[in-house]
Amino acid sequence: MNYPLPVFAKVYENKGDQILCFHADLNLYHSKGVRLTVQECFDFVRIVVGGLRFTALLERALSPITCNRFCAILPFRAKLLQARWSGEAAWIPLGNLDLGVVPESVTSTPEPGEILFHPADHSECEILFPYGKCTFRCEDGELTGNRFLTIVEGWEHLARVGELVLWQGSQDIEFSLAG
Repeated sequence: MNYPLPVFAKVYENKGDQILCFHADLNLYHSKGVRLTVQECFDFVRIVVGGLRFTALLERALSPITCNRFCAILPFRAKLLQARWSGEAAWIPLGNLDLGVVPESVTSTPEPGEILFHPADHSECEILFPYGKCTFRCEDGELTGNRFLTIVEGWEHLARVGELVLWQGSQDIEFSLAG
């Protein structure tokens, strides 16, 4: 049974799957009319970069351990820098941070807005924030990371993130649970 989309609903899209947020009754509904659980209501993260606001979907189906461990340290504040080796991407250096994350949904070629978490190995722990075409790399070669966040709102500002980190240097970034 489908519910009609009221004018006060907010639509989040992820690869064709729509989630509708009905603000009037404070419940979230899937586009098929199924009410989401409390856990599913907290599957969004707010990201603020240099005053630009984004909403990202936690990719729990792809990277459940990464998502759970990252959510445990929220709110999280850091500096976002232009990535030197990866193309149109920025990164957050995390040094020796160990969240106990294992490889889950690894990729080295994320789409813009598909945020990766790379646990420390021969390269330091880091988060890759792709704002355009990129291949995740370090000085020693290709890296992989778990896709754990996908931007679903504000993606039109991704190119601006690139301009900020490239021409104005490091930017403050903050992650917090939405909802």
